[in-house]
Amino acid sequence: MSQVSLPPLLQSDLPFTALAPMQDVTNLWFMKVIAHYGSPDYFFTEYFRVNDTSRLNRNILAAITENDTGRPVFAQMIGESIPDLVRTAKELCKYNIAGVDLNMGCPAPRIYRKNVGGGLLREPEKVDQILGELRAAVNDKPLTVKMRVGFENTDNFYEILDIINRHSIDLLSLHGRTVKDMYHGEVKYDLIAEAVRRVDCPVLANGNINSAKTALEVLSQTGAAGVMVGRWAIGNPWLFNQIRQALRGEEITPVLLVEVRKYIDRLWQTPIVSTIPERARVGYLKMFLNYIALSVDAEGHFLRLMRRVQTEVELFDLCDRILLTEATKTLALEPFLLSVR
Repeated sequence: MSQVSLPPLLQSDLPFTALAPMQDVTNLWFMKVIAHYGSPDYFFTEYFRVNDTSRLNRNILAAITENDTGRPVFAQMIGESIPDLVRTAKELCKYNIAGVDLNMGCPAPRIYRKNVGGGLLREPEKVDQILGELRAAVNDKPLTVKMRVGFENTDNFYEILDIINRHSIDLLSLHGRTVKDMYHGEVKYDLIAEAVRRVDCPVLANGNINSAKTALEVLSQTGAAGVMVGRWAIGNPWLFNQIRQALRGEEITPVLLVEVRKYIDRLWQTPIVSTIPERARVGYLKMFLNYIALSVDAEGHFLRLMRRVQTEVELFDLCDRILLTEATKTLALEPFLLSVR
């Protein structure tokens, strides 16, 4: 079976960009927030859990059915039951999706212990079966895979790349760490380059792409068709625009910290904010501020103080104090590497 065309890009002459799927982050609201600052070429949903009793999660489905960003959205699934993956893929194809994506990279132990996500990388034969059945079921939309370079080591890496080819996968998003690496240690961009050479489909390089400069370096080093950015887009939603500016050889537009303060307000205004307790709301915003702080303050004061505050009032007072006192101060183009405890 031949490959299916991917949706058109924002700028067809540039490498493409994607926002990585992140559980509890890349919902409809966050996609809208990111789109306000400059959409990537492609969005991916949080994963739809697939098993014998699963039904399409309505909140995740909203990221497809109510999405007004104007950008294509791939629907991601996680699971290992072939009949149920096929059933779910067919259901998803009834919606306005850019394609179906299979998660073979999630590094959370509670996930891989169930032999799904990154756990599948231990079983190439199972991957072969799953992709064969999914390709037969998804024949008029792109079928894509997000994976890592291995589970504990890279012993199965080339075998799985050959399986990707065998089933005419349309796009491979490859995180250059193993599942056991989680988000620590060096990203093996050399293995992403190997994948680019070995597979027939476009490859999105993923893993620690924290700035436009890094994106350009990774594209140069790997030859990938584009980059997928996850956590660092939380800290800098302007990053996709900055990457495009860098690719065009333009100077990157500086972002004033007052704009960062407005971004924090926008994050806070999620539609469910009024329905959750204050402590949970503060915890939700801190998840984002953990990354924002790394581009705001080289000494780590903001990060340390932010982690200590307990209430909404304290949190916003701190944000005002740090972000609104110097009118000309800008967001760093690269995150600061802090060893904050």
